[in-house]
Amino acid sequence: MDTVGWHAQRRARKEERRFSSEALKGPNGRYLPVEEIDPLPEGSTLASGFHVPPPPLTPGSPPPVPPKANAELPAYFSQSNANITSTPASHSMKPSVSGRSSVSLAQMTAVDRSRAQRLAKMEPHLQFMVGPLLRYDTVDENGLWRGAALIVTADSGSSYESFPVLTYQWDPEENVRPPPRPQASHSLFDLGPHPADPHATALAGPSAQSSDSNEVPFGDYKGKVDMRNDQTQHVTGQEIYIYAGSGGTFTFWRFPIQIQLGNNEICIKYSINGGMQLSFFVPARHQNIRWAAHSCNGFSAGVNQDDFKGPGFQSGYDPMWVDLMQKHGEQPFHVLVGGGDQLYCDPLTREPEMQEWLSAKSSLKKNFPLTPAITSCIDRFFFNHYCSSFRRGAFARANSSIPMLNMCDDHDLIDGFGSYPEDLQQSPIFKQIGARGYFFYLLFQCFIHPHFDGLDDGKHIFKSLILGGQGPYVGLPSHSFLSYMGPQVRILMLDCRAERRKDQVCSDFEYNKVFKRVGELSPDVKHLVVQLGVPIAYPRMVFLESALDSKLNPLTALGRSGTMGFSSFVNKFNSDAELLDDLNDHWTAKSHKRERNWLIQQMQGIARMKCLRISFLSGDVHCAAVGVLKTLVRSSGGKNNRTIDVPADVDYKYMLNVVTSAIVNTPPPNGVIAMVSTLATKTHRTLHHVETEEVMLPLFTKEPDGSNRIKNKYIMGRRNWCAVSYDPRSHELEFDIRVEKEKGIGVSVGYKVRAPPPNWIS
Repeated sequence: MDTVGWHAQRRARKEERRFSSEALKGPNGRYLPVEEIDPLPEGSTLASGFHVPPPPLTPGSPPPVPPKANAELPAYFSQSNANITSTPASHSMKPSVSGRSSVSLAQMTAVDRSRAQRLAKMEPHLQFMVGPLLRYDTVDENGLWRGAALIVTADSGSSYESFPVLTYQWDPEENVRPPPRPQASHSLFDLGPHPADPHATALAGPSAQSSDSNEVPFGDYKGKVDMRNDQTQHVTGQEIYIYAGSGGTFTFWRFPIQIQLGNNEICIKYSINGGMQLSFFVPARHQNIRWAAHSCNGFSAGVNQDDFKGPGFQSGYDPMWVDLMQKHGEQPFHVLVGGGDQLYCDPLTREPEMQEWLSAKSSLKKNFPLTPAITSCIDRFFFNHYCSSFRRGAFARANSSIPMLNMCDDHDLIDGFGSYPEDLQQSPIFKQIGARGYFFYLLFQCFIHPHFDGLDDGKHIFKSLILGGQGPYVGLPSHSFLSYMGPQVRILMLDCRAERRKDQVCSDFEYNKVFKRVGELSPDVKHLVVQLGVPIAYPRMVFLESALDSKLNPLTALGRSGTMGFSSFVNKFNSDAELLDDLNDHWTAKSHKRERNWLIQQMQGIARMKCLRISFLSGDVHCAAVGVLKTLVRSSGGKNNRTIDVPADVDYKYMLNVVTSAIVNTPPPNGVIAMVSTLATKTHRTLHHVETEEVMLPLFTKEPDGSNRIKNKYIMGRRNWCAVSYDPRSHELEFDIRVEKEKGIGVSVGYKVRAPPPNWIS
């Protein structure tokens, strides 16, 4: 929910006016794009392993602020370099060597120093645009782990005489990974190298610092150097799509990965064309998966991301991702679950070709012609924006070392898509935005090309896929996923965006296919987590929805006229109230309330019949919270009027809705948080007729610094993500919401809630 505050909204409007007035054309008569990235330079470390200097400071900007005394610094960075500042531009070609590693390197010969810091070069050479990205699919009944890797390469700088080859290897007898050690090679201000991150810096090679010649630290884990027992697989890339832009052509290469799970959790080492070796972890056959869940991985318009950049960070995007990666270093995650808004595609409206449409009156927008220039602009933006976002900073380290499992929400397309009136949604340009946004979501986030892979989920390369009905505005069927998360756990990524209309979230066809697949789950499965982009058990804001939707709302009228600075109160597409699309997105909106109540009852029936504990996991609202659905216990009246809840473990209606949002974006203003927290105490009788009660859990009784919270124990307005794991002793599923301790420092505090096992008799 993009409630970013009045000042941010005004800043966003100011930026919009600037882009509208500065739409420039080049000498060839074509508009100059706002967002367009170049292929990575020939011979850079990004693909071949040589030093790339950190970006120079912006002229006139102050140097980075040194850390506060005794500040808690993430272990991802080196404590010994807490006072190192960015490399000056005049010394930008100097190797970045830090801490005690510099001492050992300085004592080596020139040849040994070179060898210690050199990273592998690819042969044949590939020029990366983005990647490698990893995707998790599922584990089949034979214990075969299925997933894939994806890279995008610039054809002009790559050699395809032999197609790209991904090599992955593992030792099935490997018992445990080495214990994590402080990563002295990482300076406070630099992340480690990555094949397709333009801000990556090549640091001292891990082997140069290891005291044990047979091991290397976990940061870029390669296990023992003796690999005689390793199993090795080579996979030739599948050429699944070619993007043709003004800068040439770019190829999407997909590498299917299959691994037979065994008795041990193992590290998979992989590389492409013999280049930089990266790694990820898969669980043991009997082990339930540990995963990290996140949402809202971007900033809303008008938010100054530097406000979220603490000491030592190059970007406001990085702190919570660094925290997640630090936890991954302590105990590795097997899957990275994206609950929607993995990137924010709203900046499409800044592109010059879009300005004439945006500046037109609302009545004209609906029939504005879709020109070849606008069609090309939309594809160009999505391609460049994905490459830029997915190869940046700590998020690039995460998506190359923890296989992703993603679902689509509105910002993956454009703000509010699917929740606007029918005439706007069916307009040529808006429909093209949704169709191409969904196509590129499938391509970059799910590694699916629907026309290359086909539209038969029974024969699809990804076995977790459930194809629904045709989306009314995206030109493709919905893509839901039901994935194995361990012997006792499954996750359902329910696509709530592709088929969305203002009066519908999912079609009956989609629900029926999903329920059929869930009904086929083994009796051994005890937990089903349903990932929804928007919370299903969350405080209502019906009064605000009614006020904003009213034709008599004076603020909307002022916003449409631009009077008194109220232009930011209405959206740029049809001049409705800015927040109305967010409220219409909610399950508790008037237009979705009936569908929401029906879905909850269907889930209750499935839970009861299959003896399955169902929990919901959601994002979207930029704060952390936990809603609870449970059996309503009615009082009998009388003098001793008491009610005793049904024990959660025997209550099939007991369902948590864990809300984790946002890992990057700003929380709502304090006033909005206070209002939502007040609404959290309100009694809702919507489901009382089916003996179901809705409450919010007072999870946040303490602040992240340990002090008591007097008010607002239901909503936490800080950035966050969630670690999910199964407890084999209690058979509970634990959700550990990791809340930012202090803005921008990259350290989190956990708030845990557990879903009990299903102990009723079906």
